[in-house]
Amino acid sequence: MRTAEIRRRFLDFFAERGHTVVPSAPLPTPDPTLLFVNAGMVPFKPYLTGEVPAPWPRATSVQKCVRTLDIEEVGRTTRHGSFFQMNGNFSLGDYFKEEAIAFAWELSTASVEAGGYGLDPDRIWVTVHHSDDESRGLWRRIAGLPDERIVARGDEDNFWSMGVPGPCGPCSELYYDRGPALGREGGPAVDEDRYMEFWNLVFMQYERGEGPGKSGYPILGELPRRNIDTGMGLERMATLLQGVDNLYEIDETRPVLDRAAALAEVRYGADAEADVRLRVVADHVRTALMLLADGTSPGNEGRGYVLRRILRRAVRSMRQLGHPEPVLLDLLATARDCMAPSYPEVAEAYDRIADRAASEEEAFRATLRQGTTVLDTAVAKVKAEGGRALPGAQAFLLHDTYGFPIDLTLEMAAEQGVRVDREGFTALMREQRERARADARARKSGGTDLTVLRPVLDEHGPTDWRAWDTLTTDSRVLAIMGATGPAPAVREGDIATVVLDRTPFYAESGGQDSDAGRLSGASVEAEVLDVQRPLPGLVVHQVRILSGELATGERVHAAVDPEWRLGARQAHSGTHVLHAALRQVLGPNALQSGSYNRPGHLRLDFPWRGALSPAARSEIEEAANQALRRDLPVDVRWMTLPEAKELGALALFDETYGEKVRVVEIGGAWSRELCGGTHVAHASQIGTVALTAESSVGAGMRRLEAAVGVEGFGYLARERDLVARIAEQLQAPRAELPDRIAGLLDRLKSADRENQRLREQTTRARANDLAAGATDVDGTLVVTATTDGGDARTLAVAVRDRLPADRPGVVVVGTPAGDRATLVTAVNGAARSTGRDASALVKRLLDGRGGGSPDLAQGGGIPSERLPATLASVPGLLADA
Repeated sequence: MRTAEIRRRFLDFFAERGHTVVPSAPLPTPDPTLLFVNAGMVPFKPYLTGEVPAPWPRATSVQKCVRTLDIEEVGRTTRHGSFFQMNGNFSLGDYFKEEAIAFAWELSTASVEAGGYGLDPDRIWVTVHHSDDESRGLWRRIAGLPDERIVARGDEDNFWSMGVPGPCGPCSELYYDRGPALGREGGPAVDEDRYMEFWNLVFMQYERGEGPGKSGYPILGELPRRNIDTGMGLERMATLLQGVDNLYEIDETRPVLDRAAALAEVRYGADAEADVRLRVVADHVRTALMLLADGTSPGNEGRGYVLRRILRRAVRSMRQLGHPEPVLLDLLATARDCMAPSYPEVAEAYDRIADRAASEEEAFRATLRQGTTVLDTAVAKVKAEGGRALPGAQAFLLHDTYGFPIDLTLEMAAEQGVRVDREGFTALMREQRERARADARARKSGGTDLTVLRPVLDEHGPTDWRAWDTLTTDSRVLAIMGATGPAPAVREGDIATVVLDRTPFYAESGGQDSDAGRLSGASVEAEVLDVQRPLPGLVVHQVRILSGELATGERVHAAVDPEWRLGARQAHSGTHVLHAALRQVLGPNALQSGSYNRPGHLRLDFPWRGALSPAARSEIEEAANQALRRDLPVDVRWMTLPEAKELGALALFDETYGEKVRVVEIGGAWSRELCGGTHVAHASQIGTVALTAESSVGAGMRRLEAAVGVEGFGYLARERDLVARIAEQLQAPRAELPDRIAGLLDRLKSADRENQRLREQTTRARANDLAAGATDVDGTLVVTATTDGGDARTLAVAVRDRLPADRPGVVVVGTPAGDRATLVTAVNGAARSTGRDASALVKRLLDGRGGGSPDLAQGGGIPSERLPATLASVPGLLADA
C-alpha cells in the first residue's frame, strides 16, 4: 500500500466518525520555543491546554513534522528520520479511552477491502502505564489481547506531559512484531527494532505541577475536561505495509536513495557505511524539499541554519560516496515526484525550490574550498606548536564563520592526525543556541516570563483585540508585570508589561511592527513602546509610565497614534504591492520569503540568484507605482484555508492559520495574500513606493528596501536635491551628469595610473640605491630600510631581486603606521640554501607575531618608536643565527 493511500485511508476513517479534517500546518511554527512543528499535536496545543476554545470537538490531521535533535542517528537506525508525517486523531473534551482504543484497533486490523490496514492482530503488542488498569482492561475487552501482549511500563515510556505544569496523562502504544529475522522475542521491552511502535494514544486526564524531567512531579488532580491526542507514524506504517526493513526504503524515499546510488555508482546493500550515507541522502533531500516548499530559506541561524545543515549533509554524503559534482537538483526532482501525490504544492513551487537549492549547493562548494584552506592552516599551526588537538574555538569559527560542518572538521582533522576539542565546540554551540532562544523568547513575550502570563490568560480568557476595527478602546488593566515580576502598580519612570481586557493596538506579527500610542487614566499617562502576542489569544503591552501611577484593575483609555497607524497601513499595503510588482516583473519564483514594515519603510526578501539590474529595479518600482496610480481597491475577505488556496492566495509560511483565514486583495487577483495586518482602503493612499536599496542577504536571497508615503516623497526630494547640488558643482545640465561624471572618473583613473607609474619608478630607483649599499654580515648581504607609503612589500621584493643572485641576501623593510609599525622580510634563493627563512626572521623581530613563506613574510604590532631599534638589530640577529 502506497504512503499516499495510507494517508487517505486514515483521514477518511476518522472523517466518517465525526472528525473534522484539519490541513497540516506549515512546518515553520511561531512558537518561540520551537523552530519547526516536531509533533502532530503542536498545532492543536492551544486547544488541548485550554488556552483557546476548540473550534470542533473531534479533529483529525496528517501533520508534517521535522525533528533534528537526533540527526546524527539518521541513516543508522530504522526509526529516525528528520522529516516525518504524523497521522493524528484528537478529542477535545469529547470521547476518551474506550473510543480511542477502539478506533486504533479497528483501523489497524480491519481488512484492506473494508478500508483498514489489514495488520495481523496476533502480531500486535501494546504497552500501558503500570497504573492504568482501565486501559489494560479495555485492550482485553475490545481487542481480545492476552495479558502477555499488554506490557506495563513506567513514566519514562508511558506517561506524557509537555515538561511543564499543565495537562498530562498515561499513554498506550501499539507495536507490531516484524518477525524473528529482525530481533529477539519478548515484546517491545526487549527489542524495539523487531517490535516497531506505530501508534501512540495519549490520554490527557490529569494536571501536573512543577518538577523536573519525565517523572517526580506532583499530580494536582483531574482535568475538568479530558482530551485525546494520538499519533500514528505514517512512515512507520508504510514500512510495515510495504514489507521493507526501514523507513528509508518506503515509496516516498527509496527512489531518492536509488537515484543517489546510481549517481555515485554504488550498490545499496553492498557496504554498510555506504548504505548509511545513501539513507542520509534520501532522508535529507526529502526533508529539504518539504522545508523549502513551506518557505524556509537556507541561512546562518534558526530555521535557515537547520535547512542549510540538512542540505549540506546531503551534498557531503554524496561527496563521501565519490560523487563531487552538483547533485541536489537531480535528487530533489526525484523527491518531488515521490511527494507530490500527497503534497501537490511541492510540484507547484518546484522552480522556486530548485533555484534556492542550487544557490545553496553552489555556495557550499565555495565554502568547502575556503574552509578547507582555513582548516589546513589551523591544523598546520597545531602541529608546529607540538599540539595534538584543534581547539574548540577554531572548530566553532569554521562552523560559524565559514559554514563548515563540525563532522567534516572532525573527519578532515583526523585524516591529518589531529583530534578536535569536541567538548569545547559543543559548549560554544550551546551558548550560541541559548542566546538565540532567549532572544526569541524575550522578543515574543515582551520580555516577560510566559509562566507568569499563562495564569492571566487562564483566568481572564483571550484579549478582546480590536486593531482591525478601531484606534481607541476603553479598557481595564488585568495584570502588570514589572522588572521583578507581577506588580500591583507601577509609577512614573517605570517600564512594565501590561495586559488589558481589550486593546486597539496591533501586536507585531506578519512582518508588521507593533503600534505606538498612549494609555490614559484618571491619574496616569503611559507611552506604549511595544505590543506582542506571547501566547495565542493574549496581547501584552510594554509601556513607560510618563506621569502618575498605573494599578491593576484601573480603567484606562487606550489610543493608537493615528499617524503611526496610517504609516503602518501604508507600509504593509506597500509591501503587498511591491511583492506583486516583483512577481509581475521577475515571475512567480520571486516569492516573498520574509518581510518587515513600519511607518514609512519596508523591506522584502525573495529568492533570486544575482543582483537585479538597474533596469529591473526601475521596472519593479514603476509597476508598483502604476498600481497606486490606478488606485486599485483593497478588499478583505474571510474564507477557509482550502478556499483561499483554490483562489490562489499566497501564504506567509511563518504564520499559523486557523479554520478561517483572512485574505487581503489589492486589485483582485493582482495581489492576493493571506494576511492579518492593517491596510489602506485604496492603493493610492500608499502615496508612493520608492526603492532605496537592493542587496544580498545570503546565498540565493535578495532584499529590496523601499520608502513609502511621506517618507517616500521625502526620499525622492533628497535625491532631487542631491542631483541639483552635483549639477551646480559640475556646472552641467542634469541630463549631462552621467557623461560628465564618467569623464571625470576616466581622468581620475588615468591620473592614478600615472601616479602608480611614477611610484614604481621611484621604488626601482631607491631599490637600486639600497641594493648597492648592502651591508655584508658574515657573507650575507643585508639591507634594512623604512618607507612611509604602502609599498613596503614591493620595495622589499625589488631590493631582493637586485642583490647578486650568487650571494645570500636578506632584506627587511619597515613602515610606521600611526602608533604601530609593520615589517616585511624578503630572502633570496642563495640565502634560503644557507638556512635563512623570511617567516622565521619576521617572527623573531616581532616577538612571535607575523608569518608567511620562507622567501617572503610580513607582520606588525610593535610600537612605531621601536622600529629604528628593531631594524638596527637585524645584522646582529643574522650574525648569531
